[in-house]
Amino acid sequence: MARSESGVKSTCGCVGANSKTAERVWPPFHSDTNATPLYAFGTQRILARRSHFHLLAKLLNLHFFPERQHEPWPFYCTETTGLMCTQGEQHASALSAAPRVLIVDDEPSVRKMLTTLLSQAGLPCSAAANASEALTMLEKTTFDAVISDLRMGSTSGLELLREVRTHFPELAFLMATGVDDVRVGVQAMKEGADDYLLKPFDIDVVLASLQRALERKQLEREVENYRRHLEEMVSQRTQQLQAAMTELQQSHSATLEALGSAIDLRDSPTAGHSRRVLFYSIKIAEAIGGMEDQLQTLGMGAWLHDIGKLAIPDGILLKPGALNEHERQIMQRHVEIGYDLVKGIPFLADAAEIILAHHERHNGSGYPRGLPGKDIPVSARIFAVADSFDAMTSDRPYRSALPVQTARSVIDAGRGELFDPEIVDAFFAVGEAAWRLISVNSQTASIHKIICGNSSTLTSARALASQAPQLEKVAN
Repeated sequence: MARSESGVKSTCGCVGANSKTAERVWPPFHSDTNATPLYAFGTQRILARRSHFHLLAKLLNLHFFPERQHEPWPFYCTETTGLMCTQGEQHASALSAAPRVLIVDDEPSVRKMLTTLLSQAGLPCSAAANASEALTMLEKTTFDAVISDLRMGSTSGLELLREVRTHFPELAFLMATGVDDVRVGVQAMKEGADDYLLKPFDIDVVLASLQRALERKQLEREVENYRRHLEEMVSQRTQQLQAAMTELQQSHSATLEALGSAIDLRDSPTAGHSRRVLFYSIKIAEAIGGMEDQLQTLGMGAWLHDIGKLAIPDGILLKPGALNEHERQIMQRHVEIGYDLVKGIPFLADAAEIILAHHERHNGSGYPRGLPGKDIPVSARIFAVADSFDAMTSDRPYRSALPVQTARSVIDAGRGELFDPEIVDAFFAVGEAAWRLISVNSQTASIHKIICGNSSTLTSARALASQAPQLEKVAN
């Protein structure tokens, strides 16, 4: 410990009261002794009169650390200083956390009186003489509440209230008036005031009203924050759900493509058939119009229509010649086998009906249920035309492909007997060149958008026929 003529210096950095290095002196520490030491919080040094320094150290030790009263004073002086710094910081933090209040009144005495009362209650205050001055202060400084007089010169408290509610809606607003009239208070509340006060002020009433208003605003902020958080959470969950749905659709698409490929590998002589009839069916549906919400089901049903053939013996499925009656009955079972395979899969339930009914005929001569006319699902009626057209225009083990014109003639001949006349009309609305182009390009076209139900499902089918007019010119 070092001493100097200017004062006493300890290990905690304390110096005498006449030191010229001290920059700030806080209010005196009050104790039960006649000694009146001066002290400072934070980084400021503790100041004390030279004659009282040891007494101050003892008093501080007894006040904060009574169990250490016999320890050397430099030690407890250091710890006491640390505790005083902590308490000072807490005090400063409490002051900074207190709500700031703006008092607006054109009477100086009222402003001074209310500012004094609220300051003594621990609330930082500022004052404005009129509405214009108040708005300027609100733009430059952050406040939590406004207490405004009702009648002030050219701009009334109600007009100030409207401006505050428009530009500073988060502030609590109390209207003060000397008129004991409930209608004035009701009008102020209708305009957005949180409460109104009567003059002369009762500080307890003012504080209680101010507390209620601030609590209400805090609750409103919490509700708004919760609402925003909820919206963000819903948006985030929606994005997650959409991503999951996209991933699920891609998984469905990959699964269906794999199943279609398995059918082609099983029945290699008709490889590519499922892909072609899918695009043929979509093209006919486009010609009919108004079927956008059924295209996904139509596409999946067309793609998987022969999945039941996976259970048909090779000797029958791959037989190069005509089938006998027994073999035909076994082959016809593939529609029911395929239906049973996919009917329990939720996203394929509607497509299962196409698989079951794709060999039904308009006159009721088809199988397996012999359904006639409109009893056949419209998607199955569309598919029946597309399937027959592709069967005739593709090479089979027992015959070569027929010309497109011949196949069209056969379909026209089956109008009203084998095929729905409306479906046949839609089929003939598409030119021969378009069918040829779809047949060629379908082998490399993606079925993902159709199977996943994308909003641009028809794009693939339209793109395949986009060059049809040019081909028709060449053909002519």
